[in-house]
Amino acid sequence: MNYKKTTLKNGVRIITVPMKGTGTATIMISVGVGSRYENKEEAGLSHFIEHMMFKGTKKRPIPRKIYEELDSIGGIFNAFTGKSRTAYYAKADAKHINTAMDVLFDMFLNSKMEMKEINREKGTILQEMSMYEDLPMQNVEEVFEELLYKRQRLGRKIIGNKKTITNFKRKDFVDYLKRFYLANNTVVCVAGKINEKDIIKKITKYFSQVKKNKKLEFERVFEKQNAPQVNIKNKKTDQTHLVLGVRAYKSDHKDRHVLSLLASILGGNMSSRLFIQVRERQGLAYHISTSVESYQDVGYLAVNAGVEHKNLLKTVATILREFKKISSQKIDNKELQKTKDYIKGKMIMNMEASDAVAGYFAGQETLENKIEKPQEIFKKIDAITSEDILRVAKDILVSEKLNLAVIGPHEGGENKLKKTLEAL
Repeated sequence: MNYKKTTLKNGVRIITVPMKGTGTATIMISVGVGSRYENKEEAGLSHFIEHMMFKGTKKRPIPRKIYEELDSIGGIFNAFTGKSRTAYYAKADAKHINTAMDVLFDMFLNSKMEMKEINREKGTILQEMSMYEDLPMQNVEEVFEELLYKRQRLGRKIIGNKKTITNFKRKDFVDYLKRFYLANNTVVCVAGKINEKDIIKKITKYFSQVKKNKKLEFERVFEKQNAPQVNIKNKKTDQTHLVLGVRAYKSDHKDRHVLSLLASILGGNMSSRLFIQVRERQGLAYHISTSVESYQDVGYLAVNAGVEHKNLLKTVATILREFKKISSQKIDNKELQKTKDYIKGKMIMNMEASDAVAGYFAGQETLENKIEKPQEIFKKIDAITSEDILRVAKDILVSEKLNLAVIGPHEGGENKLKKTLEAL
């Protein structure tokens, strides 16, 4: 898959990815700022700004004008805030790309950030916060990162807290935008059925006046762990939710693709080791999966599951047995090849959709300032050996790097769980 990168004089990066065989186009604006850039008083501001971008411009003074215009072309539009970046996107029939670009660019460049809308949106965000509290399957992931990165910015919730949300003033938004929404911190990616020259010309017209400045750096994580850690959020739930993981590698680590393969072998699909052992053979969980999260400076591998309360210890012990097995015995070539083909197949299927392609290219360019094409990744995956998997497993799947987060009625259960973790 080929792409073109164009950098404007002010530093805005334009990524264009023409795609054959699709009738859609996706525009994504990605900014290299997220919750880990916020100080204590700003907690949740990146996410709040994302909401406010949809609340009106001079050209489209009320939110309904924005929604109606995109709805009228059958467009899909949304935004998301992470710990390292924020992105806004619209996907539509390629023949409506000019309308989609005009609305999205107007929102991004000309949002009014009115205090009356800010006050109104505070209630919405507080309700969003309450919603996540009622979703322990998602909330446990936040409890896990709080355990990993406690008292550090990366360990805070993206959404912020009730105190900061209620205290925000318009000036906070304006100052934050001036500090981070800079030309040299912005990537505009368009993927799909497009006329590349025409797209670049239009984006240049909209974004050439955006100001640039020195980008502020994020606070790097300090990691020091020499024993297993457990964090229990004692709560009455119908099911116990857990995340059991280990500290691993940052996003540009030389073994990042080995780590992805390892995670997939453990719990990436329905034929993975943990799915077979935990769900199929013991019936301990309906949902169990293994994933990798990699930031610019740190990362982790984690297993996520929901189990009956009485089966928490048994499930943790089962996961640890699989950790021990894969870090002590080489996998056979058949399992290794199956996993390689699975990862490559999933990526190829994702690359059929313009929104997935835009997210893939914009994400890499924003966070790494470089792009690894799928073909390049496939080549690196093909070169991975069973010895590589064993080497990485031995490095990370060790007792002193273990962290366990739990949501459920387990008050006072930390010591039993720690002893189980220490036995790895």
